[in-house]
Amino acid sequence: MSTPRKRRLGLALGSGSARGWAHVGVIRALERAGIKPDLVCGTSIGALVGAAYAAGELERFEQWLIGLSVRDVLSFLDVRMNGGMIKGERLMEFFRLNFIDRPIEDLPLPFAAVATELDSGAEVWLREGSTVAALRASIALPALFSPAVREGRLLVDGALVNPVPVSLARAMGAEVVIAVDLSSDILGRHLRAGSETEEPAAATSEWRRRLQGRLSTLMPARADDDAPKLPSILEVVATSINIMQVRVTRSRMAGDPPDAVVAPRLAHLGLLDFHRAREAIEVGERAVEAALPSLDALFERAR
Repeated sequence: MSTPRKRRLGLALGSGSARGWAHVGVIRALERAGIKPDLVCGTSIGALVGAAYAAGELERFEQWLIGLSVRDVLSFLDVRMNGGMIKGERLMEFFRLNFIDRPIEDLPLPFAAVATELDSGAEVWLREGSTVAALRASIALPALFSPAVREGRLLVDGALVNPVPVSLARAMGAEVVIAVDLSSDILGRHLRAGSETEEPAAATSEWRRRLQGRLSTLMPARADDDAPKLPSILEVVATSINIMQVRVTRSRMAGDPPDAVVAPRLAHLGLLDFHRAREAIEVGERAVEAALPSLDALFERAR
């Protein structure tokens, strides 16, 4: 009697800006449960974490994340008004200097990232060439990061078209797909997140003040000081992106549902709260622990 063949497992890591550090906790908790993906793909911040995992660098990457401070985050903000508020080159240069930039096709674990072609709106799957260049394209969040140029095309964040890339995981050969969705609880909460966080306001607002200072010259003077207080530009951008990601994610996953979903609840983290990695990682671990009964049942069926 032949032994049943193990079905090929894919991990699809979703977009979510600073909430994306939860992916590290998700991967750690899956491995502790004996669940090891055969391939990984990601969109935006999911691509960044996925690439570190595929390269065998997750442990070192995690230690770097945990050590990030507000000052470190600010050091990556090469603010400009041409194409996006953050050029992104400082962040990518850090990765080139601290992590080996191997071709995607040479990574120990099969990996791919999602980007969007700005001109046509086409979904672009990045499955070969420089890993860092692919990440730069996949994280190019409109209005925040300037677009990346690849083979003559302008590429921006893959979250515009495929925030949780289940379809890409299946195209890579996954027969079972675990999706990590970071947007399940964000609608209606972002604009009041500041009042819910336990982090001191001074610690979380420094980068906001810097960006808002650069943007202030573009804002008209307010005619009526008694008018209701409007959210900041960054809050409007972040909330608009959240709405888009939730709607697109629901539509895409309805058409191509994953076999299981892990959904860390991180609506209290702001767009650029990258210095709160430890908190996000712990939430990712807890999300896997909560999902373990359904994951165990899934793998019983998959055997």
